[in-house]
Amino acid sequence: MEKQKLILIVGPTASGKTAASIELALRLNGEIVSADSMAIYRGMDIGTAKPSIEERCGIPHHMINCVDPNQPYSVSEYQQDAQRCMRDIWSRNKLPIICGGTGLYVNSLIFPLDFSTVQGNEIIRRKWEAFAAQHGNLVLHDELRKVDPKAAEQIHPNNVRRVVRALEIFECTGIPKSDQASMAQPFELHYEPILMGITLPREQLYRRCDLRVEQMLSSGLEEEVCTLLSAGLSPKAQSMQGIGYKEIAAELSGELSRSEAIDLLKKNTRHLAKRQLTWFRANDKIHWFDVSGYESFTDLYQEMMRYSLGNSAHP
Repeated sequence: MEKQKLILIVGPTASGKTAASIELALRLNGEIVSADSMAIYRGMDIGTAKPSIEERCGIPHHMINCVDPNQPYSVSEYQQDAQRCMRDIWSRNKLPIICGGTGLYVNSLIFPLDFSTVQGNEIIRRKWEAFAAQHGNLVLHDELRKVDPKAAEQIHPNNVRRVVRALEIFECTGIPKSDQASMAQPFELHYEPILMGITLPREQLYRRCDLRVEQMLSSGLEEEVCTLLSAGLSPKAQSMQGIGYKEIAAELSGELSRSEAIDLLKKNTRHLAKRQLTWFRANDKIHWFDVSGYESFTDLYQEMMRYSLGNSAHP
């Protein structure tokens, strides 16, 4: 039995994945399934750079606006929900196009997951170690319980190293460490993934990251965060740990000045892009397209379409 085709478009934030996915969907009779751990949340539109209704060009988008921001959401839930969307799209003789930059979401659809591969972040680790030294092991453990109650049940408060690692994994990925067990089971793919990555030279990518932050602010990011907090959403909620939301929440609480929050937001966005590139570069199945190598986006999209039609996941 011939396997169903699945296109995945990945890459760092602000690289142009969304526009590329919409163009390919228009040309290949496709529908888009988001692989963004922040786009799942309702009411979080500006900080997640969701495409507007007009920008979607009539293409159905799945796995966006499907979870309330006060609800936790795991990789295993994403895997089940996204695969259900894929089956529905195939049943209507259309092509699912996965688009996003959350590496664990993407990997959940094509690999057994291994959280031990999540790269450490020394700055985050030191922050939580300092937090434990200042507030004590029990308070540190309470912080873990807020974002990953299952892991908190399994890790003793005095095992500071493991508590810090669990917090580090969550802060780096937005995904609770406790998903490791449920996502580590091997499974057989019943579809054939075609992986494409979009990238740019680093300086150009970082300029686009800064521009995206400025566009979000001018579009009302601060008002969006204020609305969420005024509706009762805790700044400690999983959804509020996303880049764009935690910095503006710190501004609104007076912890940071506006200029400090904006500078930190730009810095964190660039760091996110760097981490995403590192994550996806480790996958040698991804065929990369450097935007700077094309005279126009039309040429880029045409080349991506040719590749998707002429290649499989196992060249």
